[in-house]
Amino acid sequence: MKLLFLTFTLVFFGCKTDDKKTFKLAHGLDTNHPVHKAMLKMTEDLDSLSGGRIKVDIYPNQQLGSERECLELLQLGALDMTKVSVGVMENFAPKMKVLGLPYLFRNKKHTFKVLDSQIGQNLLDEGEQFLLKGLCYYDAGSRSFYTKDIPIRKPEDLEGLKIRVMESATAIEMVKKFGGSPTPISSGELYTALQQGVVDGAENNPPVFYLSGQYEVCKYFSLDEHTVIPDVLVAGTQFWKKLTNQEQLWLKKAVLNSVKYQRDLWANSEKKALESIKKSGVEIIQIEKSSFSKKTNGMYENYKNTDEEIYKLIEKIKEIN
Repeated sequence: MKLLFLTFTLVFFGCKTDDKKTFKLAHGLDTNHPVHKAMLKMTEDLDSLSGGRIKVDIYPNQQLGSERECLELLQLGALDMTKVSVGVMENFAPKMKVLGLPYLFRNKKHTFKVLDSQIGQNLLDEGEQFLLKGLCYYDAGSRSFYTKDIPIRKPEDLEGLKIRVMESATAIEMVKKFGGSPTPISSGELYTALQQGVVDGAENNPPVFYLSGQYEVCKYFSLDEHTVIPDVLVAGTQFWKKLTNQEQLWLKKAVLNSVKYQRDLWANSEKKALESIKKSGVEIIQIEKSSFSKKTNGMYENYKNTDEEIYKLIEKIKEIN
């Protein structure tokens, strides 16, 4: 019912007046988040490049629904663009699950080389058969565990704990490998779930942990950096086809500019977030990552037997220098 209401509202108020076009972009992040700021820059550049003919209205903080709901609205043609995590996108473009595998990337340089390569582009293109056109990747740093009462210093500390994860089969399997109990919950409901003890902890990057206010509830942040899952800017194929060739070029240029801008913003926001949560009394725990990575080795071997295409993709990613 909620999705139908949103569909009617967005279609009814979706707009084009004379030669000017206004499109809608929705996401679930706080307005202080570097990805939101990068998308603001994208819309400003697009307005400038188009001479004011294209305007994009941004709806943050899950105003138009969760990440999954926004992707469904794109498929229906009721929303034009959204930002989602690769972890959610993998439910619509299955090959993208490779980017959510733990300890896949060696470092930040390796991550960017993969995302900026033909491999990254091919994964963005995969969504088109599902009416979702990937436009770019935004840096979302590394995800780590944070908890309310029990500090995580080694994998065994996760045993029996209820850990919030995204709606991602890969994330669910990973937490199970550590002995935890994965619990998918919408990001908008997580703060309350932590407060009420529905879950014992969660996993995300430092800026989200800080900007969401979850540091007020969770006092342990363990830097195991198990996954590097980028965000994806996605357009509905129905929206994309409405654009002329020139408008598509303008949008591509504005998006590319925003990616470069966002990467710089992210580096600064990550540093500030860690400093801020430490000042608030959160214990930041440095982790010996090898003990965690060993626990997840089986996830790679499973693909060798069940999905040869994904396994070959993993090998190609590892070979990139």
